[in-house]
Amino acid sequence: MAYTIKTLLLIISSIYFFLQLSSAATYNVITYGAKPNGKTDSTRPFLKAWTSACSSSTPSTINVPKGRFLLKPITFRGPCNNKITFRLNGTLVAPLDYRALGSSGYWILFIKVNDVSFFGGNIDAKGASYWACRDSGKDCPPGARSITFNWANNIILSGLTSLNSRQSHITINSCNNVLVKNVKIMAPDQSPNTDGIHVQSSTDVTITGTTIQTGDDCISIGDGTKNLFMTHIKCGPGHGVSIGSLGKEFDEQGVQNVTLMNAVFTKSDNGVRIKTWARPGNGFVKHVVFQNIVMNNVKNPIIIDQNYCPDNEGCPGQSAGVKISDVTYKNIGGTSATSEAITFDCSSTNPCDDMRLEDIKLTYNNKASTSTCNNVGGSSMGILMPQSCL
Repeated sequence: MAYTIKTLLLIISSIYFFLQLSSAATYNVITYGAKPNGKTDSTRPFLKAWTSACSSSTPSTINVPKGRFLLKPITFRGPCNNKITFRLNGTLVAPLDYRALGSSGYWILFIKVNDVSFFGGNIDAKGASYWACRDSGKDCPPGARSITFNWANNIILSGLTSLNSRQSHITINSCNNVLVKNVKIMAPDQSPNTDGIHVQSSTDVTITGTTIQTGDDCISIGDGTKNLFMTHIKCGPGHGVSIGSLGKEFDEQGVQNVTLMNAVFTKSDNGVRIKTWARPGNGFVKHVVFQNIVMNNVKNPIIIDQNYCPDNEGCPGQSAGVKISDVTYKNIGGTSATSEAITFDCSSTNPCDDMRLEDIKLTYNNKASTSTCNNVGGSSMGILMPQSCL
């Protein structure tokens, strides 16, 4: 039988793909002694499975079957020899005693890893006892972030549900090329500092198809963030999508090329927010787009606050050094929970410029809302409700 060159190439490609699949190693945490009863400490078996996968010369999969697995603070450290897929079919649970997570600030930490994909499952940080400690005014340890990627590249986090974090649910720090997809994040609306996703000092991060209900920012964006794309986001309750707070330190990297599209905010404290400390600094925010957004009874749908000075400590009488420019708000509609739907409160010494409002329709109690502008320049076009103050 005669084969064309194209057919032969397809056959060879298929054989190569099959060989790759057949050579991939799978490591089941049960094999290493993990118990799916939610009571037995499975930290060491998980680390043993990771060590085997990390040292493998072929692509590897760590399989976590159905069940509940108790984990104390755990660090999955790289670099590794090949790609690793972490497939979570069950639930990872933290100890009920908040002191059991120590003072490192991390629960599940991936550090200096490349080409790691984390799929599915649930993580439950059991944050209630820690929040109670915070509310009581006692001397509490630092709250642990639920899952963190530090100095990591080419990461996929897909299909995860994160519950009741003690602080941030998902942290992406000093990373490149990260995809967060179809993630659900839930914590009570009064839980303190439980940011949904925090991104800082990272480049080329995409967040898509994510639902966030929490007690702090749905997504918070720290200094050094570049090329962040967010789409199909549902936020609320929570404090909105926030760039900042920035400018607490004088020397900070800027934030640039940030886009949020196709988002819905419901009963959140803020919609889209940029927040900086009222103190000198050399940071900046530029090339930002907020587009195709629905606000449902949101307290501050569009806000820039450059006079952030909690407890009036360290910044009274000063003005923000962070420069905000080239920010576009386009096709944003819905309802505001307060009469003032747009607030631009920019720096008196470093005004915002090149701001753009286009097709904004935000009402309050079935009437037109209002807008306020301080130290800001820009342009407006299309339907504008409230009336533009630019």
